[in-house]
Amino acid sequence: MKRLCSAILVLLSLGYSLTTEAKNVVNLAIEQRPLYKRDYYLHELLAAALRASNYQAEINEVLVHPHQQRTLLMLDEKQADVFWSMTSPEREHLAIAVKVPLFKGYIGKRALLTKRAFLPRFKDVKTKQDLAQFSAIQGHDWPDTKILAQNGLTVRPLANYQAMFNLVIRGRVDYFPRSFIEVISEMEQVKSDELVIVPNLYISYPTAFYFFVSNHKPELAEALLKGLKVMKSTGEFEQLFASYFAEDLAKLPFKEGEVVEIKLDNDYFQPQKKEP
Repeated sequence: MKRLCSAILVLLSLGYSLTTEAKNVVNLAIEQRPLYKRDYYLHELLAAALRASNYQAEINEVLVHPHQQRTLLMLDEKQADVFWSMTSPEREHLAIAVKVPLFKGYIGKRALLTKRAFLPRFKDVKTKQDLAQFSAIQGHDWPDTKILAQNGLTVRPLANYQAMFNLVIRGRVDYFPRSFIEVISEMEQVKSDELVIVPNLYISYPTAFYFFVSNHKPELAEALLKGLKVMKSTGEFEQLFASYFAEDLAKLPFKEGEVVEIKLDNDYFQPQKKEP
C-alpha cells in the first residue's frame, strides 16, 4: 500500500512538473529557409524581452513552411505561440500584434536590388511614374506586394523566396526591393557579383514589423510588450539593434544630398499615435 501511495505521489509530482514546464515553453515559428542576420536579431530580442519582463520561459523552435500567412494561421490553431512579421490588417486580425516596431522603421525603407547590367536603367528614375515602367518581384503573400501594386508599380508575386534573387540575377525582373536591414546580409549569403544595389535611389512606405502572438496566449503578448518597453527605457533595445545592423546600414550606397527617395502610400497600415 505504501509503495502504491509512493508511486501515485511520484506520478502526480511528474504530472505537475510536466504541466508547469509546458506552461513555460514558448513555441517560436521559424521558417524553413536560410536564416539571416535579421532572424538571429529577432530571436535574441525575443529572449531579451521575455527576460526584461521576468517571464520565465524556454523558447522552442517550431519549423514551419516559409509562407507567412499560413504561419499566422498556425498561431490561431495553437500550433505555435509567436511569430515575427510585417503588419497588415489581416495579420492583426489573425493574431495579437505586439505594437513595438522591431526594426525602428527601417523595414519600410527599401533598397532596390538589380542585375548589374541593369543599373543604367535606373539613372533617371525620380518618381513613382518613372519606376512604374520597370518590374519588381515580391512574395505572393507579403503585405509589400499589395503596397507596390496600390502605388501603380508593376510587381510580380512569387512563393519561393530564394528564387526571387535568381530571377533578378537572370534579368527576368528589373528589381527586388529589400529593406535596409536585410539587403546587405542577403547579398553576402547569395554571393553573386551580378546582384547589386541601385545607388542613391530607394523607395519607402510607412509600415512596421511586430511580434505576433497567438490569440490564445494574451499573457505572452503582454509580457513581450512590457519587456520591449523596458528595453527601450534602458537603452538595451537600441544597443542590440546597433550591434546587428549599424555596420550594414553604413554600407548602403547612398550619399547624403544625392539620394532620391520615392515615397509610397500604404493604406494597409495605421501607425501608432505614440510609439511605445
